[in-house]
Amino acid sequence: MPRLTRLTPDTAVGASRDLLAELASRHGRLGDMVSTMAHSPAVLGGYLQLSRAMGRAKLDRKVSERISIAVQTQQGCGLCLDAHISAARALGVDEDEIDRAREGTSADPAIAAIVALALQVYREPTSITDEQIDALREHGFGDRAIADVAGVVALNILTGSFNLLAGLTPGGDRDA
Repeated sequence: MPRLTRLTPDTAVGASRDLLAELASRHGRLGDMVSTMAHSPAVLGGYLQLSRAMGRAKLDRKVSERISIAVQTQQGCGLCLDAHISAARALGVDEDEIDRAREGTSADPAIAAIVALALQVYREPTSITDEQIDALREHGFGDRAIADVAGVVALNILTGSFNLLAGLTPGGDRDA
């Protein structure tokens, strides 16, 4: 059961009203998460900016979705996990790789290494080593892709923790 109410462009005020009106005009409908985030224009605006920025990430979307699956499995946001599994499937990630992502790994050593890094960024970033970053470079990841991992993790922390706080669960709109 949601803990916070959804807002609409008619019920929101100030900056949140403007943000929701813009989203509604572009997309036609508003999902549960953004409608609920509108209680805080700072949170909604920050989410929208980070989400747009990460849309320009260097990481391949299939890799990014596997990172998101791994992080959301740890964080426990069912709404986000379902959304990222659905996105991974739409991108052609097979079920075995989705299962591996839920376990924090991959059959591909390069993807396994970057997913492992993402989980370290999520759980204990102080444990990241120079050797680990060098190994990612040997797998072909450049500094930009490696840096993008922090953004993907941050976006997942924001959406997952917000959905858990707000009591948003699978079965409603999926805009995580």
